[in-house]
Order: sequence, then structure tokens, then C-alpha cells
Amino acid sequence: MKNRILDHDQWVSARKALLAKEKAFTRQRDELTKARQELPWERVGESYVFDGPDGKETLADLFDGRSQLIVYHFMYGPGWKEGCKSCSYVADHFDPAVVHLKQRDVSMVAVSRAPLAELEAFRKRMGWGFKWVSAHGTDFNQDYNVSFSDEEMERGDAVYNYKKQGFPSKEAPGASVFYRDENGDIYHTYSVYERGLDMFITAYHWLDCVPKGRDEGGLSYTMEWLRLHDAYGH
Repeated sequence: MKNRILDHDQWVSARKALLAKEKAFTRQRDELTKARQELPWERVGESYVFDGPDGKETLADLFDGRSQLIVYHFMYGPGWKEGCKSCSYVADHFDPAVVHLKQRDVSMVAVSRAPLAELEAFRKRMGWGFKWVSAHGTDFNQDYNVSFSDEEMERGDAVYNYKKQGFPSKEAPGASVFYRDENGDIYHTYSVYERGLDMFITAYHWLDCVPKGRDEGGLSYTMEWLRLHDAYGH
């Protein structure tokens, strides 16, 4: 590949034209962020109980004394050899952010259906420090449309990203946000799936700045090139 070659003044002019578009996008993104924060809430009526590193923990316990909670729905089903490589890619990015989120009244945890022992072994292998709990035996993943029954898989009509479209795996990725008020009532404020998770992947944003971009066009699916971070070799 080779783009047009310009002298410096011409290049600066072209860069300024792109900068105007970037600034317009930034303003649109700010408007979208505001609309996201103003989205109506729904009350969470179910008392979910998870298996955590400190024993049984309710959804309220996961807030850890804060009013806001982010749950990353990590694809890791019972009996899997290891966690999803795409979710691991996302986790590589949010793991260092957890300590900073805590300073803004936000707790963040990962939730999967695999048993806790499997999650803990994989977390240790990957060197992550974030909290990871198991939803095994609860309806949490099904209620937030990231785990699907055998019947849904057979019919191909699992609800994912707010429509019946099926999914190639019994587990799917996503993120959900919850708020806990001063009375202890919990509300679901936001959930995001599919390409909506892109905004949490810093490496993709860096790749979007280089000439070849993500360079995924010739692959059978977008993240085919990915490996767990301990599996790239040299």
C-alpha cells in the first residue's frame, strides 16, 4: 500500500482537513455519552448469588461499598479448556483500569458461568488482578442475554444485542452497568454487546491510527489473528 506523497505544507493542509472531521466526531461522541448517561433505568428484582473468592456474594456485594458497578460478561463456559481469546483481549485492557475506576465510585468485576476454580486458575495464568465471580447455577447470564440454552442454540433464535439473531456459541460477550442507591435498591442502567465493546479496546484505537489499520479484511473473522497474550511466542 502507498498513499499520496505530499510536501510538508500540503500534508499539513490535508491533516487540518482531517482534524476538522475528528473534532466533529468528538462533539458527536460527547452528545452520545450524555444520551447514554440519561438512558432510563430498570429495577433489578432478582437476588443473584455468585461464587466469589470470598465465598457466596450477592449482586449488591459486588458493588463493594460503591454506588456504580460494571460487569464484564466474560465468555467462559463450564468445562472450557480456557477463556475466550477475544474476551481475554478485552480483559488485558480493563484490568489496569480497575484501580482508577474505584476512585470514581465505580467497581468492576468479570462474571462467567464456568465454576470459580476454573476462573481463578485462568486468571492466575493470565496475571490479571480484577475480581472474577461465577454465575454457575444462577440465571444471571441468561437474564442479560449472554448465555443461551441448548434449545435456543438448536433453533438459532437466541436474543443477542436486543434482537433474535442467534449466536455461534452458548456464551457471548458483553458489559452491563448497575447503580445502587442509598436505600440499597439496584438498577440496571446500560448493557452493550458486539461492536459496542470496541470502545473498551485501546489496542484497536492505536491500530486505527496506523496506515494498515486493524488489517483484518482478509481474515475469516475479525479477531482471527488474536492469541492469548502468553501464546504469541516471539
